[in-house]
Amino acid sequence: MAQKRILMLVGDYVEDYEAMVPYQMLLMVGHQVDTVCPGKQAGDTVATAIHDFEGDQTYSEKRGHNFGLTATFGEIKADDYDALVIPGGRSPEYLRLNPQVLDLVRHFDQAKKPIAAVCHGAQILSAAGVLKGRSCSAYPAVQPEIEACGGQYVAASDKFDNAHVDGHLVTAPAWPAHPAWIRLFLETLGTPVGV
Repeated sequence: MAQKRILMLVGDYVEDYEAMVPYQMLLMVGHQVDTVCPGKQAGDTVATAIHDFEGDQTYSEKRGHNFGLTATFGEIKADDYDALVIPGGRSPEYLRLNPQVLDLVRHFDQAKKPIAAVCHGAQILSAAGVLKGRSCSAYPAVQPEIEACGGQYVAASDKFDNAHVDGHLVTAPAWPAHPAWIRLFLETLGTPVGV
């Protein structure tokens, strides 16, 4: 298996599991993962938020860990990467306001490089304009944004554990879908999955 270079886009209050678990799993299978945040440098950290499903009308939110950045956003070159991962949490709502973030997403989309977006990560895909005529899973609260930009929302299962593929785009509604979306993302990357 050839090692892939994967870029993970995070920001303060990214969802803890949606950053930590994919980062560790992608490293485990032998890929290089660079984590970046606009306005921060390699060696800095972002605060994470832990979102949980505890029977309320929406998820609860608690302060998580500090997640380390391995590269500097202003110094990366999209051409150097084979794929992009966009975790959810609170950070997509403000990262989507950054023109460089949107240009980065458009680069990966136009080059047909694998893009994975989980939960609220679809807010960035919507803002970048890459969902028109495509289907996408996300946290249910993001459905109006997906549909407003011309995308088709793929509903979450009752356990939030489903994932969806549309070409080079792999999406999921929340962290309970990690087994499903990470497997599909690895397949999209050409990484062997299974024993």
